Amino acid sequence: MPDPEILISASGLTKRFGSFTAVDGVDFQLRRGEAFGFLGPNGAGKSSTMRMIGCVSPPSGGSLSIFGLDPVTEGPAIRARLGAVPQEDTLDVELTVRENLLIYGRYFGLPRDVIADRTARLLDFVQLTERAGDQVEPLSGGMKRRLTIARSLINEPEVLLLDEPTTGLDPQARHVVWDRLFRLKQQGVTLILTTHYMDEAEQLCDRLVVMDGGKIAAEGSPRELIETHSTPEVLELRFRLDEHEQAAQKVADVPAERIEVLADRILLYVADGDLALGALRGLGLEPLTSLVRRSTLEDVFLRLTGRRLEDG
Repeated sequence: MPDPEILISASGLTKRFGSFTAVDGVDFQLRRGEAFGFLGPNGAGKSSTMRMIGCVSPPSGGSLSIFGLDPVTEGPAIRARLGAVPQEDTLDVELTVRENLLIYGRYFGLPRDVIADRTARLLDFVQLTERAGDQVEPLSGGMKRRLTIARSLINEPEVLLLDEPTTGLDPQARHVVWDRLFRLKQQGVTLILTTHYMDEAEQLCDRLVVMDGGKIAAEGSPRELIETHSTPEVLELRFRLDEHEQAAQKVADVPAERIEVLADRILLYVADGDLALGALRGLGLEPLTSLVRRSTLEDVFLRLTGRRLEDG
C-alpha cells in the first residue's frame, strides 16, 4: 500500500535531449506539507526535473509517480492538482491584475462566483488588492511575481511548483515573496522550488537536494547538509593583494579541515574560528580583515562542486 503522505516519488528519473543527459538517474520523494528544494547552478538539471514533475515534459527513463498517478498517461488529472510559478512571468500584460486571475480560473472550469471569491482573497494574500484594477504592464518585478504566485493558487493546488521564484528581484521584493511562500507553507501547501540562491534555500526549504551535472550530489535539511559537508565555523581572511599569495602558503600551516583560496580572500573551515585566528597570528600573519561566521549552504556547495555557484 503506497504511503499517502508521499505525494511525489522518483526513482532513476532521467531526461535526455538527443545525446545530452540533462537529468541522470535521480531518486527523491516529496512528503505532504513540506517545502522541498532543488539547489544548483544553471544547467544542473533542476528545471528539467521540474518540467517532468509539472507533466509538461515526459521522462526519458526511470519512474515518476505524482499523487500515485503516472504523469505520462494521467497528466491532465495531475496538472489539475498542481500550481506552477514558471521562471519567466507569463502574465497577460494587456489585462488588469484582477482579470489575469479571473481568466486563469476559467481554465480550470471553476464557477464564476468561486473564481471571484478566490481572486479577492488571493489579491489580499499577495498584497495587490489596491492594484486590482491596474494593468499588469507597469507593475514592478516584485508585484508581477506576487501576481504570478496568486494566479498559480486559483485552483487551490495541493503542490506548488516554483522555478527560480525570486530571480531578478531586488532584496526587498525577494523578502516579500519569501514571506508569502512561508505563509503558504503554514497553511499546508506543499512547495517544490528550484533556486540558485543559497539564502533562499536555507530560508524556505525543510529538505533539499543539491544537483550538479544532472545528478544529486547530496540530500538533507539545510542544517544536516551543513553538518555533514562543512564545519561549524568558517574563518574568512583578507590580505593586501601583494601579500595574498604568500599569505595563502603560510595559512596552510594553520590546523583546518579545509582551506579555500579565492581571488580576494582565504577561507578556513574549522571547528573554532577564534582559535584558528589565534594560531594564524602565532605564525606572524596579520590579515587586513578577519571574520568568523557559521557555515552556510554556500560553503556546502563549494565543497560538493568545487566552484562558485554563479559560475555554473
